[in-house]
Amino acid sequence: MPDTTRHVTMNPPDDNNAIALCNSADLVERGEAVPFDVVYCGRTSRGFAIRFDNRVYAYLNQCSHVPMEMDYQPNRFFDSSGSWLMCATHGAMYRAETGHCIGGPCRGGLIKIALTERDGVVHWHTGPNLQPLEF
Repeated sequence: MPDTTRHVTMNPPDDNNAIALCNSADLVERGEAVPFDVVYCGRTSRGFAIRFDNRVYAYLNQCSHVPMEMDYQPNRFFDSSGSWLMCATHGAMYRAETGHCIGGPCRGGLIKIALTERDGVVHWHTGPNLQPLEF
């Protein structure tokens, strides 16, 4: 099955579009996510960052089956095994490292948000359709 994951940024992230998200220690392996607000395609949305196999990943908090938030409790996305990201509403399952749907009702995959981690800080990166929420 081809990977149909939707990626927000096509080029490698650079420091010019990096926004500090959290301390590295805030992302515990296969634990709670760190949520953050973004503007995706002109609409206010929520993103979430996780740590899986000692790498950091972030996605828009929106199931590809029905555009609704996925966490079953605040900031909880991993299934009971800690191996897959799961939509609490319809049970769609996604690979933590790619956002690709591996089971359940879904279309394609999660919308990935580029992250970098250095010097103990995790940053998310803006893109043409992904901007910080302005207050």
